[in-house]
Amino acid sequence: MGASRRDRFDTMNRTATMMAIVTTGNGGYDKLVYREVPVPQLAPGEVLLRVLAAGVNNTEINTRLGWYSSSVTTGTEDAARAAEVAPTSKTDGGWKGPTPFPFIQGTDCCGRIVAVAPGENESRIGTRVLVRACQRPRGYSVMDSVWMGSDFDGAFAQFVKVSAPEAFPVESDWTDAELATIPCAYGTAENMLHRANVTGAARVLIAGASGGVGSAAVQLAKRRGAEVIAIAGKTKIDQVRSIGADHVIQRDADLVAALGEDSVDVVVDNVAGPAFGAMLEVLKPGGKYVSSGAIGGPLVQLDMRSFYLKDLTLIGCTAWDQPVFANLISYIERGEIRPILAKTFPLDRIAAAQREFLEKAHVGKFVLIPPSSDTWMRRGAVVRAPAGTARHRE
Repeated sequence: MGASRRDRFDTMNRTATMMAIVTTGNGGYDKLVYREVPVPQLAPGEVLLRVLAAGVNNTEINTRLGWYSSSVTTGTEDAARAAEVAPTSKTDGGWKGPTPFPFIQGTDCCGRIVAVAPGENESRIGTRVLVRACQRPRGYSVMDSVWMGSDFDGAFAQFVKVSAPEAFPVESDWTDAELATIPCAYGTAENMLHRANVTGAARVLIAGASGGVGSAAVQLAKRRGAEVIAIAGKTKIDQVRSIGADHVIQRDADLVAALGEDSVDVVVDNVAGPAFGAMLEVLKPGGKYVSSGAIGGPLVQLDMRSFYLKDLTLIGCTAWDQPVFANLISYIERGEIRPILAKTFPLDRIAAAQREFLEKAHVGKFVLIPPSSDTWMRRGAVVRAPAGTARHRE
């Protein structure tokens, strides 16, 4: 991009606006406000993406609800119903304490690079990319992490800026919406399997196998050659089997009766809740329980005898390990996994998407599609943000 073209872009970028979903506080769907906000300003080391598609995840709902607060003891669905009846602000409701509302959520991003900060490689402009949702800015020797759409503004907008190394080019014939199913769910699932060192010799039990993370874990565990036992609702059993599960157990079944004690090597569980104890009972001595969520309820009963007498390992996973996201890109490009896109919604129908998401009647991921920004790109539409436009994090 020549100097004059960059000057024109910089002028537009200082004054242009975009449409975004601004989350204004803890509470119900009324906290999701579709409004005009400034296009992000690039800092050194950053690139600007036109958002092509953005996935919907539990974490965005949990953050809006303040579910991460220690005062919340129910699963996500019950917390969502409570927020509609009596919303409350929670000072410890974010991942690391208070959430700095208002801001733009959106953890999953498939986008196209439309501008780069001075000093960045201009040949990247026009490249379609996936953004690594979980980032480790202090390096991989410590567990500190930041998440797109939680610790900085995310993809529920027409444009988003990210650190240049976190935008991964991907060569694939998948659609934008299909690619947007990948970052959070598949990254989380791959990270759990990586931490648990799942191999072809493992027998793996996956709870919540019809959800975004669960369905990703089924595929990724099969890719590693493991025997996969999945747990899913009765109406979803055939679909979960079709994505690679060797056996599917109906949700709410007696796991110990169905599988027997000491019968699996690894449990991958993002559900928790009342079934937690049975998960430990079916693990073999020396087995591993790995989790990155608790949508069925964060408080569980742990019989310490099951834990220490069986020499179990409990593995919590939030910060992604270094190989995880690059591995996913390679799996996509080699055709070793496939997207499970349940449905798309226009960005401004985010409340409808989240309501349907919480019904858990789907398999795979919901994806939001922002309005076209071609006019902005073509004409450099300079539209002043209206008075009172929400400020959001840079």
